[in-house]
Amino acid sequence: MLSSTLRAALRSPLLPCWLIPALLPWGRSAEIGTLLCAAGAVWLWRRRPAQAEPAARLWLGLCGAYLLAAVLSVPLSLHPGRTALVCLGLLRYLPLGLYIGWVLATVGRLHALYTATALLVLVWCLDAWLQMACGWSLGGAAEADRITGIFGAGNLKLGPVLAALAPFVLWLGQRVWGWRGMLAGWLLVAGPVVLSGARSAWIVLALVGLLFCWRAVRSWRHMASVLILAGGLAAVFAAVGWQVSPRFHARAERSLQLLDGSRQGLDTALTGRVEIWSTAARMVAAHPWTGVGVREFRHAYPAYAAADDRFVGIERCGPGQGACHPHQWMLEVLTETGLLGALCWLAAVALAWRCWRQRPPPRRGLAFPATVAVVAVWFPGNTHLAFYSAWWGLLSAWLLAVWCASLYVTGPGDDDGDV
Repeated sequence: MLSSTLRAALRSPLLPCWLIPALLPWGRSAEIGTLLCAAGAVWLWRRRPAQAEPAARLWLGLCGAYLLAAVLSVPLSLHPGRTALVCLGLLRYLPLGLYIGWVLATVGRLHALYTATALLVLVWCLDAWLQMACGWSLGGAAEADRITGIFGAGNLKLGPVLAALAPFVLWLGQRVWGWRGMLAGWLLVAGPVVLSGARSAWIVLALVGLLFCWRAVRSWRHMASVLILAGGLAAVFAAVGWQVSPRFHARAERSLQLLDGSRQGLDTALTGRVEIWSTAARMVAAHPWTGVGVREFRHAYPAYAAADDRFVGIERCGPGQGACHPHQWMLEVLTETGLLGALCWLAAVALAWRCWRQRPPPRRGLAFPATVAVVAVWFPGNTHLAFYSAWWGLLSAWLLAVWCASLYVTGPGDDDGDV
């Protein structure tokens, strides 16, 4: 089964869809998949399947809200020309999502993409486990305080990517070996995610595990038992990691600063996020309606930062700049697109919720892995990478496009559960 679905995913027309996650470790090379999807959308325009039109309409609504929020920020942006260029770049997501919706029109193709993505993540996980064991991976040597896997020491995105794509691994494990496969898949992903040092990825992976467990047990009593067991296992693993892993020890020790109850402890535990969020709040107050412009946060930051702000002028962001983004998607929307942009995003959330609720349970079951990924990645109580950035924006758009397509696939399926 796995070999046949993998061969199906690596054949056109699914190959352009799969190339986007496959090329993520190599930065902007993932745009090769975007370009191929755009060319495919033009090619399929007159021969697109009629049954995929609802998925295309949903994608146009969600992507349209995302784009409209950005466009509304242009006139009053700190640098309208620069913001307008960003908006033009965001237009590439429209054909990307249309192509994915058109080619993932059947259950067989959807399962092929799920399976190929899961196998890709498993390869990355095995490479990360190798780095944990010997210090080296396909991406080179690990950093002193975290592993970086195939992404390399200069690109600290292993944890967020593995956590975001973990639902496909759990889906494949459950499909092949039942709950044992699901548990094995989660544990295989959990090791690299924990030692990657990205605590936001820890939260995403925990949410993924909880949602899959809930779907498996369907009972509050059983769920309570699962949570108690999971809490006990987490405590054991944390105790072992504290003793044997300097990487985990350092991140956990920093996180425990949260318990001292002071603002300084909170800021230390969150790696300076409180300082960034305070500056973002002042930015929102000064530009409430349309924000400072998409991707202008770093340029506006010094004007609203405190005099001793550690993020002003740091080498990573460049001279005359500050923190690269707010590290929280709701603050990103408010600071860069204002209240008008936030209304666009809220409209998109309402549209997504309505379309999901209107689908029958078997169709929602087929969409379950993509739904979990979208919910976990956009979980508002977490910190986030920038959703209007080129790299994370592309992965987020890919996940959302796959979710739109998965809701409206046709043909029989054996996933008759629900979220």
